[in-house]
Amino acid sequence: MMTLVRRTTALCAVAAASVALAACGNTDAGKVPRPAPSAGPSKAAPSRPPTLAPGPSGLTPVFEHGPRAARIVALTFDADMTADEGPRAAAGERFDNPQLIATLRRLKVPATVFMTGRWAEEYPDEARSLGLDPQFEIANHSYSHYAYTDDCYGLPTVPRERMRSDLERAYTAFDKAGVPNPMPYFRFPGGCYDKTALGELTPAGVTAVQWDVVSGDAFATDADAVARQVLDGVRPGSVVVMHCTRSAAPVTERAVRTVVPELRERGYRFVKVSELIGAAAGRR
Repeated sequence: MMTLVRRTTALCAVAAASVALAACGNTDAGKVPRPAPSAGPSKAAPSRPPTLAPGPSGLTPVFEHGPRAARIVALTFDADMTADEGPRAAAGERFDNPQLIATLRRLKVPATVFMTGRWAEEYPDEARSLGLDPQFEIANHSYSHYAYTDDCYGLPTVPRERMRSDLERAYTAFDKAGVPNPMPYFRFPGGCYDKTALGELTPAGVTAVQWDVVSGDAFATDADAVARQVLDGVRPGSVVVMHCTRSAAPVTERAVRTVVPELRERGYRFVKVSELIGAAAGRR
């Protein structure tokens, strides 16, 4: 999936052997944040976001794409920053991409942003702005962006006993940044997971979200090539993985300007991951 090794600690996708790719709430202990209750007593509290039922042996469920019947597609953007990249940010490297977000807003494309807790700490104003904008939903990409398995494209590894707390620490960072109601969805750093990791995260109640379309935007310099890869891969119900890390995925915004009108011309409607999961879970 999301073979780039030049800087695997910066990104969040996986590489298949034949595809070049690199991985762009206040909560009580043991609980995934729920939507906040409405302010007025006359208004019903919003329903909990859709999740999938536990997988085999009760493990954390894994979602890759929605039903293939309808021409809907979810663009997802990984906001990557690892726990040890603070000095690089202080030296001027940009792990955000405001121009990309502005383009998504201008084109009125709903999207899901998988954010690391460290990114939210570095860019709290941007994190809060995204979280408050109904066009977007914020999901969990771990706090540290360290791998939850061994041998995951050079990423440092989260010890088994700290996997759940790393996930929960991201929700805490979202809460401190002012992000309301982050979603109970989790994307593994590097896209790497195994039964051990799924088991460790089961008590958190999240749905793990992967993808079925790799954009190839990480470290790419040809926006047209990225756009072609997305357009060639999208099918009804697809989840596309892209990045909103400016220094490591510099052509994503230009690719989006090609992808969005072309998919709309083909009859596709853009949705958030929550809508795809709701459809897969039988919710309307």
